[in-house]
Amino acid sequence: MGHCNCSHCHSEPKSKISPYLLPAISFLMLLGGIAMQVAEAGFFNQTIRFIWYALAYLPVGLPVMKEAVESIREKDIFSEFTLMCIATLGAFYIGEYPEGVAVMLFYSIGELFQGNALAKARKNIRTLLDVRPETATVVRNNEYFRTAPTDVTPGEIIEVKAGERVPLDGKLLSETADFNTAALTGESVPRTISQDEEVLAGMIVTDKVIRLEVTKPYSQSTLARILELVQNASERKAPAELFIRKFARIYTPIVTGLAFLIVLLPYVYSLIQPDFLFIFNDWLYRALVFLVISCPCALVISIPLGYFGGIGAASRQGILFKGGNYLDAITKINTVVFDKTGTLTKGIFEVQSLSTAGHLSEKELLRVIASVESRSNHPIAKAILAYAHEQQVEIDSSVETTELAGFGLKAIIGDKEIAVGNDKMMAKEGILFHPSETSVSPRWNNCFSEVKQIPETVVICAINGQYAGHLLLTDEPKEDAAAAVEQLKGLYVNNIEILSGDKQIIVTNLATRLGIPHGYGDLLPEGKVAHLEELKRNPENRIAFVGDGINDAPVLALSDIGIAMGGLGSDAAIETADVVIQTDQPSKVATAIRIGKFTRTIVWQNIALAFGVKLIVLILGAGGVATMWEAVFADVGVALLAILNAVRILKTNNPD
Repeated sequence: MGHCNCSHCHSEPKSKISPYLLPAISFLMLLGGIAMQVAEAGFFNQTIRFIWYALAYLPVGLPVMKEAVESIREKDIFSEFTLMCIATLGAFYIGEYPEGVAVMLFYSIGELFQGNALAKARKNIRTLLDVRPETATVVRNNEYFRTAPTDVTPGEIIEVKAGERVPLDGKLLSETADFNTAALTGESVPRTISQDEEVLAGMIVTDKVIRLEVTKPYSQSTLARILELVQNASERKAPAELFIRKFARIYTPIVTGLAFLIVLLPYVYSLIQPDFLFIFNDWLYRALVFLVISCPCALVISIPLGYFGGIGAASRQGILFKGGNYLDAITKINTVVFDKTGTLTKGIFEVQSLSTAGHLSEKELLRVIASVESRSNHPIAKAILAYAHEQQVEIDSSVETTELAGFGLKAIIGDKEIAVGNDKMMAKEGILFHPSETSVSPRWNNCFSEVKQIPETVVICAINGQYAGHLLLTDEPKEDAAAAVEQLKGLYVNNIEILSGDKQIIVTNLATRLGIPHGYGDLLPEGKVAHLEELKRNPENRIAFVGDGINDAPVLALSDIGIAMGGLGSDAAIETADVVIQTDQPSKVATAIRIGKFTRTIVWQNIALAFGVKLIVLILGAGGVATMWEAVFADVGVALLAILNAVRILKTNNPD
């Protein structure tokens, strides 16, 4: 009990016939029959009346009867299908034909509403996958074919252009290429991959067109696993869903037994008290009314639909909840812990400052560095060129350069030998370096610790073997990072922290900039786990961890709610997390909490509505006051209201 397999609920009908056609036929015939009764048409005698209403009943009754038989075969005897069949056939037995048709008709309409709502939720959830690559460019006999990743087999060659996301795991055939792998490694520095090394699906090529030899089929890719997560999302039930499922298994047989007693007890009483007039059809009618009212359709339909609607509404915002239980759990969160790189920051470099040793002006030094970097496609080089453009510095893009992979670039400009690169390059070239002095200083190796203490990424320029200056580059916060913190505080999540492997000074600066009270740096993955375990020692803490890399998987699993950035998130992070944010926006954490709270509110509104109305009409039905029409409202009417209420979740864009 608690789910519906009937044909009304299929999101993709097997035929082209509208699912509304059969209920429409029944509805028109019901109205026609009532009109002929009211007009007291002479030809509309008892026999014609029975045939007319039987024909009106069949279009909506037969599908439900079929489901009832199937549920009985599966040993689910007291399903809503069985109750509807007993109640409506009983109504026909006592001559209440219009009521019998009406009960089944409105029940079928309720099922249609449920089916449409579920289809809309599924559609919203599946739009999550649109942000992932759906095609691959395959090279076959020197010709290019755009095809689905499912059609690409291991061993085939695919081509990926700069800026595109890699659709399948593969081995790099090009000599070298740069990839944005911030989410996979947890490091903000882009990764250079060499020939024959592995490239993972989800990486983004940043510098050139590359070719890969596919090593894994689509079924083992991140795409396939995400799709599987979407399809299985409804299997993880929220506590309210589990309660209703268990409740229905006990409740339905009990009310069926009570309906039987409504007929039996008066009959027994009439045997004891001969003065008591027992009319079987009257008491059977009361029992049928009671049975229709007692059917838990409003609960077993609207509550799962509420949670599924919440999952669908979240998916429209680019948020994947892996089950209704996580929608419930996220409403209790009072502590949010963020990873830094790729979660709160962009993973894209920006120049923060430029320092010169004094031999050149800042603009001249920038011109030299940018001219050398102009021939490189590395993301750091692009950041430097963008900075030079902002500073309106003219660069010489004709400079011939020699690239030392993993170190930097060398060039000749006029009579000067220029070296631009990292600390390893300076050590390799024996460059004299000391940023605080212009005079000749000790060899690089003696000052290695000094440059290591500089927290940002350092690009150093040397001219003729002498230190000339350096640039500092940092990873900027995402546009919505500060807003994310403010929104969380607005939801009374006041304990917000950053855990990062970056240096403490970087983490502290970012935390101050975003208004986060606590920032902890220099943490290895095991350090993050230890910190989270410390937080969990306080039983009042309900912790959500937000991360994106492989190194975040242990803390994602340890937290009460693990939230992964899924746009470029690693397989391990996405698999381990309970919630996946496909847009990579940290502000979506607050959106997810709001959707969870809104869903919970709707679900409890539906529970109160269903129980309240049913209790009142059950009492009236047992006393013979309520008719079958009131029963129809108490059952199907309340179910429709509950479904419409649940659909509000799907309609909302940003619930409060």
